[in-house]
Amino acid sequence: MMTVSKSKLKARMLELFRLVEHTGEEIVVTSHNRPVIRITRLGHVHTVHDAFAHLRGKVEIDDSIMEPETEEWGDV
Repeated sequence: MMTVSKSKLKARMLELFRLVEHTGEEIVVTSHNRPVIRITRLGHVHTVHDAFAHLRGKVEIDDSIMEPETEEWGDV
């Protein structure tokens, strides 16, 4: 894990962001030698399709899901 001061981050921000993106190494930004921010690469971003792929074929949605259900609430 690399540490860098706020002032050095400002001067080298794009370079440091690219380093994190390519290597996955985290950077801790300090202010007066105190850690204040951690910069880290995001993990794999899933699409909605991927996130619910394990449910494919296991969940069934009734067509009536789009119809209003006011009867159970009475007169609202």
